[in-house]
Amino acid sequence: MTDPIHEMLAERPWLLADGATGTNLFLAGLGHGDAPELWNVERSEPIHDLGKAFVDAGADIILTNSFGGTRHRLKLHKAEDRVAELNVAAARLARRAADSVGRRVLVAGSLGPTGELFQPLGPLTEADGVAAFREQAEALAEGGCDLLWVETMSSVEELKAAVEGAGASGLPIVCTMSFDTNGRTMMGVMPGEVAALVKTLAPRPVAYGGNCGVGAAELVAALLNMAESADPGDVLVAKSNCGIPEFVEDEIHYTGTPELMADYARMALDVGARIIGGCCGTTPMHVAAMHQALSAHDKGPKPNLEQIVACLGAISTGASEQQQAGGLLQRPDREGRRRRGRRREAANEDTPRF
Repeated sequence: MTDPIHEMLAERPWLLADGATGTNLFLAGLGHGDAPELWNVERSEPIHDLGKAFVDAGADIILTNSFGGTRHRLKLHKAEDRVAELNVAAARLARRAADSVGRRVLVAGSLGPTGELFQPLGPLTEADGVAAFREQAEALAEGGCDLLWVETMSSVEELKAAVEGAGASGLPIVCTMSFDTNGRTMMGVMPGEVAALVKTLAPRPVAYGGNCGVGAAELVAALLNMAESADPGDVLVAKSNCGIPEFVEDEIHYTGTPELMADYARMALDVGARIIGGCCGTTPMHVAAMHQALSAHDKGPKPNLEQIVACLGAISTGASEQQQAGGLLQRPDREGRRRRGRRREAANEDTPRF
């Protein structure tokens, strides 16, 4: 029996995923540092309404409001014993939004990082990580998800634990990593390594790619490297931030216009992505522009790095060097990973990016 991603892609060349959760909820009144997952039971209508807005904008896949839904993340809000309650509620709200239209819309259960470092760089064991993701995944499945969406991963260890834990649900899995540190993930993984890495995962994800990061150009450049190592038939995912974040009067705003995201969507399709959406800063208006752009676009020749930069903006030196080297630069040593781990611990003290 095939999975719903491949079923839908057998009939059409691309699927449109949704946009941001957290940054849109900030506009609805969520406080910085608050847990969006608590809104699944305390203020459920804004969660449903956001999902419905993405569906109305043309999204074929909407993610649940559960990015920080593991017990490790929820313990920051004294809610570690509410994993099942909050994740089931997240899935049911998204399911209601997805089923509100007369076409097939998939609900993907979002599983983000735990916020902990895995051994040997930190205290979290592989077994504990797998158990945490299993607990969340089973609740998302109970709530009615069609698939699970492991996202914004930066380390090999956590990605493997998340996929193994999610696999206990029996649902198909999509996974994405975030390339935001000079063309690499925070823990040093390069886009060109991901195709080989996915082959080692059990169960094997039905689609993989990149999300978040530092802007559309960087994400498309990462996908360009990733596509060179992908097998024929692999389904690649592009879910970029909406431009670059900037502080304006102590608030974060993203620079991406609907026109930029439309250009990004077309270019992501040309690079080889078959699932295309937005991440931080991406509103339903941006998603509508992406839907319109993809609907009017026939896949063209794969762009080169210069064309990506000319259309979407500058990229980091590291991403450019990887492309010139075919995505096969030397990985950082153990001490480099430790330094990245310390930066990740500091970053995880703040509200997660979504």
